[in-house]
Amino acid sequence: MALTWPHLLKFRSQPFFSDLTESSSLELPYTYSLTVLRRRKISVLSSPALKSVKCLSRSTEEKQWSDSETAVSDSNEAGDNPNDQAPNRTSVPANDRVESQRTATASSGDSLLLGIREPVYEVVEVKSNGTVSTRKINRRELLKSSGLRPRDIRSVDPSLFLTNSMPSLLVREYAILLNLGSLRAIAMKDRVLIFDYNRKGGKAFLESLLPRLNPKNNNGGPSMPFELEVVEAALLSRIQRLERRLMDLEPRVQALLEALPNRLTGDILEQLRISKQTLVELGSRAGELRQMLLDLLEDPHEIRRICIMGRNCTINKGNNAMECSMPVDKQIAEQEEEEIEMLLENYLQRCESCHGQAERLLDSAREMEDSIAVSLR
Repeated sequence: MALTWPHLLKFRSQPFFSDLTESSSLELPYTYSLTVLRRRKISVLSSPALKSVKCLSRSTEEKQWSDSETAVSDSNEAGDNPNDQAPNRTSVPANDRVESQRTATASSGDSLLLGIREPVYEVVEVKSNGTVSTRKINRRELLKSSGLRPRDIRSVDPSLFLTNSMPSLLVREYAILLNLGSLRAIAMKDRVLIFDYNRKGGKAFLESLLPRLNPKNNNGGPSMPFELEVVEAALLSRIQRLERRLMDLEPRVQALLEALPNRLTGDILEQLRISKQTLVELGSRAGELRQMLLDLLEDPHEIRRICIMGRNCTINKGNNAMECSMPVDKQIAEQEEEEIEMLLENYLQRCESCHGQAERLLDSAREMEDSIAVSLR
């Protein structure tokens, strides 16, 4: 029997379609509908017949969901307060909770949408009066308080310790960035922030800086500005560490060089190899520090930028001359310029001495290896 569209509309009232809609709360698959229609010997002439089946099942499903939601809502209202007959009593707080959750999710997800996690640094803060404190500071606050730019933080960022191993002393308008070995610090007019303060460089720097800030150790004389005290303490602690390592290594290398011609053993040769590696590392670090000091001394513009920090002074780019609003500031800045040059010259000589001694010991160790290689042929 072939049904046309009007006959199919009449056929909707028969039990067949009611069984289809009541047997499942979901929509009937297309293939399954065709199979059933073929078994009932119903020829499908057009797609509106199938659409009517889907409409019936969807309307039945929506009715079931609405009935279940009404039942749940009524049971919740009855459980909360059986005496309360107000139908919309719980709808308003529920909407408020949904809106608050959406707002909290949106605010907390702003940084996740950007894909950027702002780093937080744990630093030791030393003020000009000698007060020491440990604090946590994020990158945004650090940039705002020091007047630095994001690219300036790279030289002192502890997370870039391996990539930024070259020593540097960067002068900015309101801060000086120090990168000397394991010491990473930012010196400002009235305080200094020390990163990785538990490393050897940070501990040695604190041991050198804190006595300088004690008024009893100044002998009543005028002390240098705080940022210059920080720079000198950083250079002093770094040079002293290099000199101390060289003093510990030199006697051992001399003893090995004296014993090698007569005692050619594997243990002696291994100690010589380790001593050579230490001398290469020591000479490299002393050479890098020496080059940094030479670059500073050959650039008077950088030295004068240190002198005018915190003062109402500028540097003329044409003739590199200092111009200050008050003659007193200019006089003090010129005096500080001489002090800084003398300070850098002093530590440059000590660094060159350390570098030269390490190179001489390394040359002696290499000559001994060459003589041993000739004797073993």
